[in-house]
Amino acid sequence: MMDQKESLSPTQKPHIGVIGAGVSGLRAADLLLRHGFQVTILEARNRLGGRVHQERLPNGHFIDIGANWIHGATNSPIMDLARETKTEVSSWDTISHVFNEDGDFLTLAESTYYFTTAWNIFGDAFEYSSKNSSGIAPGKSLMDFFRDDIDKAIPETEEDYEKKRHIVLQLAHLWGAIVGGSVDRQSLKFLWLEESIEGENLFCAGTYRKILQRIAQPAVDGADIRYATQVSEIHGKSSSTSADKIVKVKTTDGQVFDFDEVVLTTPLGWLQKNLQSFHPPLPDQLSKAIRSIGYGCLEKVYISFPTAFWLTPDANSRTTEGFCQWLSPTYALDTNPARWSNEAVELGSLPPSTAHPTLLFYIYGPESQHITSTLRSLPTQDAKNDFVFAFFQPYYARLPSFDPDSCRPTGFFATDWLGDEWAGNGSYSNFQVGLEEGDEDIRTMRHGAPELGIWMAGEHTAPFDALGTVGGAYRSGELVANRVAGVYGIVDAVTE
Repeated sequence: MMDQKESLSPTQKPHIGVIGAGVSGLRAADLLLRHGFQVTILEARNRLGGRVHQERLPNGHFIDIGANWIHGATNSPIMDLARETKTEVSSWDTISHVFNEDGDFLTLAESTYYFTTAWNIFGDAFEYSSKNSSGIAPGKSLMDFFRDDIDKAIPETEEDYEKKRHIVLQLAHLWGAIVGGSVDRQSLKFLWLEESIEGENLFCAGTYRKILQRIAQPAVDGADIRYATQVSEIHGKSSSTSADKIVKVKTTDGQVFDFDEVVLTTPLGWLQKNLQSFHPPLPDQLSKAIRSIGYGCLEKVYISFPTAFWLTPDANSRTTEGFCQWLSPTYALDTNPARWSNEAVELGSLPPSTAHPTLLFYIYGPESQHITSTLRSLPTQDAKNDFVFAFFQPYYARLPSFDPDSCRPTGFFATDWLGDEWAGNGSYSNFQVGLEEGDEDIRTMRHGAPELGIWMAGEHTAPFDALGTVGGAYRSGELVANRVAGVYGIVDAVTE
């Protein structure tokens, strides 16, 4: 952050509109207020936080329905806020527990071997992408790299090499549970943009609730926040006359706001669906950048039980702590004929003050579309319960110490970002095959259209080492606020 110069006098306060009250918008509002601007936030929802939000499970525990993780905790402003707010965080053993396609529970040694092999290939792919991005064909996917590299990782001289290769390639598909998009569609050319900040990734065991409250407090205290205010048109500045050097924002309920500058923090998916709302149209290069970057569909299904039975040793002394994967199941064809792999993290081994007997399933792609659309179509909560429990029962029933009578689910919560127009009908920017200028597209969005009085922030405009993360959204809000302040001479000029 640049050093602040003398703040504006009360009679000189430019009026800045911030569209969207997610993490980036709230952080931008905080710094803009510190710099002496008048700030109005237009938020379509009746709450703050955007895709960082909490709900309660039927068992009473708070859960995050958006971000769960703090990425790159070593130098993360979000980790600093977790410490400040005494928010509990947690980590698990990096080795996951794996069921193969026949439903057999692999030994820990087998799981360790397969995960180590898969993550070594992921590491090779990141390094290859970083060093050779300019020469990689846009159509080459991360899965293509896996198929090319698997022969080296598991040579024919290894016993059961074909079986081992098969399982590692199945594990590769769980990439989708990280970015909300298929490994077959992940751009190898721009894979390096998916690599987040160095440092440990920690689960936000206490949820983001207190962190969000801390981020939001300055805006709550100092900004004019207009809830349930949905933007329909944004009319950028014109250089023809001084009277036109304002940005007009129109809303669906007929309100018109005049601003000196607008900071646009809406999700990438919303931008992609609403390019027609800008008058004049956004510059061609910016519109192209917005259309070019992929947008994911990562969803979450929390299922709670009377106890965390999977932490009780079974007859073979097995327990399941941390992550668990069920690969390409052949045993659930009535509910999962496409054989989508599934991944869950268990919340029973969190710190005692935050632990609860719940499995959190991460789903993406066609599976997330199937789950969310089906739940939307069912008329009663009982019908929704029956559908979710029947769909996931083939997986949780294979966990250690499961008993069909004593381990019946007590409730669930499923996200539906795909059905949320203000989230842009999805979640998280990503980089898909066919992308030719991914890094330049991010830079273009980060730059925005300041000549029109339109500035941009959000996880899709974050620094390259934090794209798609809460920390990245937070930092993008800081950056854009300081850039606006730089134009008004309040801080030294800031480059994006």
